[in-house]
Parts: sequence; C-alpha cells; structure tokens
Amino acid sequence: MEFNLNPVEIRILGSLIEKQMTTPDTYPLTLNSLVNACNQKSNREPVMELDAETVERALDRLRADQLVWQVKTQGSRALKYEHNMHKVADFSTRQLAVLCMLLLRGPQTAGELRSRTARMTEFNALQAVEHTLQKLADHENGSFVVKLSRRPGHKESRYTHLFSPLAPSDTVVDTVDLAADAGSEISDPGESALPRDRVEPVERIRPPEPEEQELRIETLEKRVEELYAELNALKEEFLEFKGSFE
Repeated sequence: MEFNLNPVEIRILGSLIEKQMTTPDTYPLTLNSLVNACNQKSNREPVMELDAETVERALDRLRADQLVWQVKTQGSRALKYEHNMHKVADFSTRQLAVLCMLLLRGPQTAGELRSRTARMTEFNALQAVEHTLQKLADHENGSFVVKLSRRPGHKESRYTHLFSPLAPSDTVVDTVDLAADAGSEISDPGESALPRDRVEPVERIRPPEPEEQELRIETLEKRVEELYAELNALKEEFLEFKGSFE
C-alpha cells in the first residue's frame, strides 16, 4: 500500500490520531478544533499556521482517500472529523502511537519516540520501541516506517513514516537491517533528544488521477447536499420559532 500525502494532510492525520488517544472525550474534532490541533505549538515539528480553508481542502482529499471520515455526533449540529486508520491496517495501540509521533514530528530516534509516546502508551524499554518499529517495517499490509542512516556526529539512527515521499536528503537503511545493529546504537534516552533543524513545510500537491478526481467531485457534491439539508432544517426551525411569537 503506497501513500503520497502532502504535509498538511500528514499534520491532519497525526493530529486526529493524537486527540483520539489523548483526549477521547473531545473526539471526533470539529473543523475549528482540528485547525487548532494542527497549529498547536507543542509536540509539532515544524509548527504550522494553517487556516480553516486550507485544512478543509486537505480534509476533502483525505476523505476521498477514505483516510478520514466526516461524522455527526448526537447532540451536536457541527460536523466533526475522525481518522480511518483502521482501513489502512489493524494497528496495535503501540504502533498507532509511534506512527502518530512520526506524523507530527518527522524523523525521530527510538529514544525520542519512547519519550514522546508516553501520553498514549507505555514502552518499558527501548527494545520495545524497536520491536514496534520492526513490526511496522515488516507489516503484512506494507512497510509503514523505514530506518534512516545516522547523521554525522550522532550515535542513533532515526526512523520515519512512509505516508509521504522521503526528503531528498534522507538515506534509507535497508528495512531488513532495522534492528540488526540496535544494540550498538542504543544509548541513554536523554541523548536522543537532540534538537533538529526546523524546516518550513512545503506542500507537495499530487496531480489527481481521473478516477480519483471523479471520486473527489462526488464527495464534494455529497457535502453540498448535506449543507443544503442542514440549511433547510435550520430554516424550518427558525420559521417554527418565529411562528411561536405570532
């Protein structure tokens, strides 16, 4: 299974997974809540400043790919959004937490992942993180992570997700060797939290295929119909409310 998501789509998907796992009482998310989650300054690399229109366009693409659903919850008139990672694979809680951090913060070491996933799940040791990464690399539905070569001056290798194209500067270590030299690379987890250069997001837009474009048009048409239905319902409620005073 291959993916070619752009940075905004990646940020949306990661934010939805994070909020589901850390604040389930407020999940699914409204559009405004999702925009705030995407623009959150903590636990995000790089920090983005997305507006509602940009997020909404990316949501339409993710819905067309069936990676995100639009839902309506009981007692709320606002449309909400939830991820559909179950369509991709039957990920475990640990696998989903690791993918979430890679989506939100880009390439990271096993030590960084262990520390940053603590709010979502618990890894007793670095070996447990590496085991989860290996499972994601060797997943029956396809590789979802790869190991990158160590940067000069660093003891540990980083790992990155495969939901978007790799950066030109990324050098991949063969996935079959993902854990082969883990013992020689494991160090104090505190050493792994080294600052990385911040990179401004550059949106990579996919040229839509004819079938994909047709599906997206159908999705947009359905959305317009839903909005018209909601508008008519509101109009009827307003007329009924107005009539009660006449």
